[in-house]
Amino acid sequence: MKLRHRAAAAVLLAAITAASAQVPAPTTPEALIIAAKTAAGLNFPGTFLRICVNPQNAEGTGAGVVGRGAGGPPPGPPARATWYAQPYKVFDNLYFIGTKVHSAWALTTSDGIIIIDSLYAYAIEAEMVEGLTKLGLNPRDVKYMIISHAHGDHDQGAALFQSRYGTKIVMGAADWDATVARPATAAGGVPKRDISVGPEGTKITLGDTTVNVIATPGHTPGTLSYTFPVKDGGRTLTVAYSGGTAFNFPRSARAFEIYRDSQTKMGAAAKAAGATILMTNHQEFDAAWDKARIAQVPRAPGEPHVYEYGADAVQRYFQLMHHCAEAQRIISK
Repeated sequence: MKLRHRAAAAVLLAAITAASAQVPAPTTPEALIIAAKTAAGLNFPGTFLRICVNPQNAEGTGAGVVGRGAGGPPPGPPARATWYAQPYKVFDNLYFIGTKVHSAWALTTSDGIIIIDSLYAYAIEAEMVEGLTKLGLNPRDVKYMIISHAHGDHDQGAALFQSRYGTKIVMGAADWDATVARPATAAGGVPKRDISVGPEGTKITLGDTTVNVIATPGHTPGTLSYTFPVKDGGRTLTVAYSGGTAFNFPRSARAFEIYRDSQTKMGAAAKAAGATILMTNHQEFDAAWDKARIAQVPRAPGEPHVYEYGADAVQRYFQLMHHCAEAQRIISK
């Protein structure tokens, strides 16, 4: 009898699998947006709203570095109360040194510190330099700063760390071209061309830690995304960090195709790395500031880290990104 039940269960499972395999992939904008909503679930509503429900693109027909790159934020820094955030230790080797809006992270290794992204010029000293010190870390130990893309809210700290601390700056090759073309008066200054990452990507190894840097053009031509390990007690977890999210580039089918393919590529890299954590560089997409504060609250035994979504959710994030981009590609033909 048990064998019969097992055989029946196997047949049912095979039928369900076959039926699932026969479900066609969404091919219309409407179907793609529905699929994106399903992929977003309760984990990524901000991302779904921003890039699927209310996508915002720059004017024009070609993909380029636009918007916040050279111009920076509106004239004059905003009130400190609107952006300042206390720094926090979020994992055993990863520290939040960002603002209430934009993220920057310090990844500690056995041989120094790797910074993931930076901030607008007005926040660099308070959040990053002073933030590292408050956390008991030395800014002079920052050996690398990896810039996800060449927009001022993520790269204006590069020149200061390069000139003051000798930090090596890592940036996508196409974004370096835009960065070094900025006027010397650009907010935060202009870093000298340093480590340039092409389409093949690269690996940045410092001490016992390696960051896998993946070229994911779309948000800008040189956008970079990453996978890297973090420590949570006795566990090692893997982060998938999406380097550029919004559709801020000029609207064209080709631009959306590039973006779409980058999300597929990054999803595959995240899967290969076994990533169970998803991070981006804007609060609206991953609630970094909120999660950094929640991470300070003691956990019950066996309770996962607040950032630990699970491998399935990480994959759904990149499916969401892919579907939204493909919907816009079709509309833009």
